Amino acid sequence: MNKPKSWLNVLIVLAVVALIVFPLIIVKDSEFGGADGAAEEAITEVSPGYEPWFQPLMEPPGGETESLLFALQAALGAGVIGYVIGYYKARSTKQERSDENSA
Repeated sequence: MNKPKSWLNVLIVLAVVALIVFPLIIVKDSEFGGADGAAEEAITEVSPGYEPWFQPLMEPPGGETESLLFALQAALGAGVIGYVIGYYKARSTKQERSDENSA
């Protein structure tokens, strides 16, 4: 592996870790709420008599289950995006090699 590329990879990983850890260290005693809760509060503030049009099909038993489902959704999305990027990169590389061989 190239030395400059391996150092670049290490720096990127360190930057990602810093972006994850830094807010957890700096922000003390805060509750990280979701967008659904914030939207519900804003709607109630604007229109106190608002009635929802429908109810959720399934209510998770706790916050842990909700977090698990969100993490699973994020992991599946990242997997699909990674697969698509890898697929097109491999296809591009294969095309370049076939162009070199035919020339």
